[in-house]
Order: sequence, then C-alpha cells, then structure tokens
Amino acid sequence: MKSKMSPLEFAKPVSLVGKSAAALREFLESLGEPGYRGAQIYHAIYAERKFDFAAMTNLPAALREKLASEGTIALPRIVRRHLSSDGTVRYVLALESNEMANQSGGRARQTANIETVFMPEENRQTICISTQAGCAVDCQFCLTATLGLARNLTAGEIVGEVLVALDDNRDRLKPQTNIVLMGQGEPMLNYDAVLAALRILLDQNGVGIAPRHAALSTSGIIPGIERLGQEKVRPNLAISLNASTDEQRDRIMPINRKYPLEKLLEACRKYPLRPREWLLFEYVLLGGFNDSPEDARRVVRLLSGIRAKVNLIPWNPGALPFNRPAPERVQEFQKILMDKGVLAFVRESRGQDVMAACGQLALSEAAAAAPIQAAEQRA
Repeated sequence: MKSKMSPLEFAKPVSLVGKSAAALREFLESLGEPGYRGAQIYHAIYAERKFDFAAMTNLPAALREKLASEGTIALPRIVRRHLSSDGTVRYVLALESNEMANQSGGRARQTANIETVFMPEENRQTICISTQAGCAVDCQFCLTATLGLARNLTAGEIVGEVLVALDDNRDRLKPQTNIVLMGQGEPMLNYDAVLAALRILLDQNGVGIAPRHAALSTSGIIPGIERLGQEKVRPNLAISLNASTDEQRDRIMPINRKYPLEKLLEACRKYPLRPREWLLFEYVLLGGFNDSPEDARRVVRLLSGIRAKVNLIPWNPGALPFNRPAPERVQEFQKILMDKGVLAFVRESRGQDVMAACGQLALSEAAAAAPIQAAEQRA
C-alpha cells in the first residue's frame, strides 16, 4: 500500500515521538510492513514507555533492526535537575528537533532549552509542561516574558516532556498523573501542535492521562478558546485573568488590548461546558495592585453567569517590580468571592526555592549550562 505521507515527512531518520497511531501505521506501511505494527509501536512508546526498539520484543527482530536505521525515539535531553525542598523537580530540557523543513527543502535542526516541572503529591503527580520555548505574550509579572519567544515546540517535544518526567521518576510514581499546560509559552499560539500532543497524552491507548486530569491555561486568546470548545477530546480550560479592569489588565497583560475583558468573558460564557465541567480562572495577586476588596467585588461581577472556579495565586518573587500580597489581603479577597457564591481557592505554588513556581520559569542557569551542552555536542 502506498503511503499517504510526503517524502519530506519521512526524511530519515523519522522521529516517532509525537506521531499518532494513524501516522505510525502509515510509516510502517511505507517500510513494507503490516500497518498493525504501528499500533504496537504506539503502545510501546506511549503506554509502556519503551524508548529503545530493542526492548520492543513483541516485534520481529528484523523489524527492530529496520526501525533502528529508519526511525528514532527522540526525547528532550535533561540538561539539569533542580530539586526543591518540597520534592518538586524543575527540569531544564534541551530540544533538538529535525522536524522543521528548511528553505532549501531539507531538514533544519533547531535547538532550544525549555523547562518542565514535576510535582509529587501523596496520591498523584502533576507535570507542568511548556508549549513554546520562551513566550511572546509579555505578561509583566512573569519571568518567562523576559526570554522572548525562541520558537514553537513540536507535538513530539511536548509529549516528550511528559515521557521524560515520568521515566525519570518511575520509581516513585503514584497511580494518577495530572498535566498542566502552564509552563513556558502560550498554548493557543501553538494550537495545532498542542492539540496533536494532547490527543496522544489523553488517549487511553497512549500515555493514558484522563482528560479531567489535564488543564490548558491561556492568557485569553479568543480564537483558540473557540476552537478548543469544539474539540471532541480536550483538557480543562483555565483563563489567566489577573485583573478586575481593562486598565489594570492592559498594564500587566498587553494581550488584553487585542482581547479585552468584555470580549474575553463573552467567549467564556459561550464556551460549551460539559456536565460537571467548570471554567478555571487564575488570578495572580500582586500586592497593592490588584488585591483590594474592590478588585474582589469586581471579579465577582465579571464572572457572573459563568460556571467558574477561581485559583488565587499570591505572586511568586522574581526580579520584577511587584510585591507579594499580605496574607490577610489574600484571605479577605477569597472571603469576598466565597461569600458571593464564587468558588475560590488559594494556591501556594510549589518549588519556589528552585524557581519552579508559577511565573518563575526563566532558564536562569542557561548561561551556566552552555559549556556543558557544548561539551556534550562535541562528544
């Protein structure tokens, strides 16, 4: 059977991580093999987390040898681990993708570093993953904004973050895994790759994470919100709100000038929530800026008519001109929301001591890691 895929996509070696079951089937058929072998490889990589063809002993030896020359199981490389006192691990991962076509029609290798955070808990683990290297949205309270945008991640790189974190912690995994797309980058600005990755991550024959245990956070990209609402399989949606007026939000989130609060909240009200599904609103409390009782009352009015939960996140310190709110201000803010019937939870971020908390991901040791990377590349 002739492959439906272009010769460019099958430029050798083919990176199999990030490919769907259908794509792997077509790849096997392009090698003259039965298509059902693609499903076996899909299960081996994603469900069994086997990253060496030699370990896929349910495949014929001849096919394993062929795969070793025709394909690769390329994963992000761990450059550095930062272990927090609370057990959180911040990973600096090196990416080297050969999935980008260059202008001459060949394959261009684009390197980048990203961060992924693994947070162990009593009965589960949560993995915070990046969707872009850096970020272009420029939220003023977030250190990632200082990096700018290097590039989008491929579906394989996004899936690879989860596989690396699970494999590196395989001896202490709990039964439940949560994923949050809240690391570097704005997921809605890399929509196609993000959704391709999520279809694998949330596939019970793939990585096997339950959709209700996944959350995608956006700064408010309305076209992406509208597209996500039409997806058959999707994560929970989180909106990064962080202000109670357009004036405030314009100052700390420039994206608000394109998608102001009125239009954003209208899109939220139209979002087709399923039974037992809620919209999550994240509100980073900046001391003396957006944490007043008046702000809380305005938030209640903004969320009127939306099945919403609010995560209140006291700002995590960084080299930015903001202050952490006083604990009594946080408690008062929460009480106003709760008294008005808005479910509100205070979220103390994990891994603050290793710069792994919300808004702290900025590759602070990138310069120190550069000599290590250069040595490894020479080797």
